[in-house]
Amino acid sequence: MPKPVLVGLFIAMCATAAGQPALAQSWPQRPVKILVPFAAGGPSDTMARATAQRLSDAFGQPFIVENQPGAAGAIAGEAIVRSPADGYTLYWATAGQVTILPAIAKLSYDPIRELTPITAVAENHFALVVNRRTLPVGSLTEFIGYVQKQPGNLSYAHAGQGNITHLAMELLSHRANLQIAGIPYKGIGPAFTDVIAGHVPTMFASLADAIEQERHGAIKVLAVSTRLRSKRAPSTPTVSEAGIANFEIVSWNGLLARSGTPKTILERIASEVSRAASMPEFAQQLQKLGFEPIGSSPAEFAAAISAETPLWLEAIKSAAIKAP
Repeated sequence: MPKPVLVGLFIAMCATAAGQPALAQSWPQRPVKILVPFAAGGPSDTMARATAQRLSDAFGQPFIVENQPGAAGAIAGEAIVRSPADGYTLYWATAGQVTILPAIAKLSYDPIRELTPITAVAENHFALVVNRRTLPVGSLTEFIGYVQKQPGNLSYAHAGQGNITHLAMELLSHRANLQIAGIPYKGIGPAFTDVIAGHVPTMFASLADAIEQERHGAIKVLAVSTRLRSKRAPSTPTVSEAGIANFEIVSWNGLLARSGTPKTILERIASEVSRAASMPEFAQQLQKLGFEPIGSSPAEFAAAISAETPLWLEAIKSAAIKAP
């Protein structure tokens, strides 16, 4: 190859390499879209919009939420992986779209390979609850013993196949050798309403809702799904404390981008979300929605996703959910 051509190629390669950091540092130069795979008005959508406003203020460009519900999040996910890896199209997702959906549905893309974590904004915690009248137990240990003595005779409510409220009970059932039938509902709200009314004796409910309803006396909170005791309910033991080792079920809401997005952009977004999460006003917004603020780094978020994946696979296998 002629020497001038080699020199030209070298210069071009250097220019490309130098251009990536410069592009990342100048980002954003125009509005940024955040695709939300849920309908407008729900807790995740509300949180996404609050986060978008914080990022708009921080970066001086509009961060615009676009709702793209459907196919359990696959529609929005596919739009993300088809977009340029330039940081101008972000994905607001939960574990359901990133670690659960690929195991129960056939997708045209691989979320783990084609998406890159930016930051976990906040997480929702869950609690095992029972109706006091229909399931008179006072602890998780008593619950396990009660269910084991009546194999197949008891049921639990959940918010649909593959939902975290479904998989949490399946994981508990698998670990504790329980036979208990799931009854699906169109959302966690209707499911919890029937548990409160005594139509179904138990479920894994949102911790914030469970604490509120326990005050009214209809239900009892037996255990929380987190690794450590929750600040919201410090006197309530964890599932692990009852002998179900390594049981940790949380539902995060976070931001991801298409793989290949410059690392500097990811880190800048994560840094601003972390800063917002430490601010009382923003933290209180999330807590009122039942979530606990996080604001993790890209590396921390990636590690959390990697750690939770085996738990979901175990629960999915226990529930015998197979991709169509």
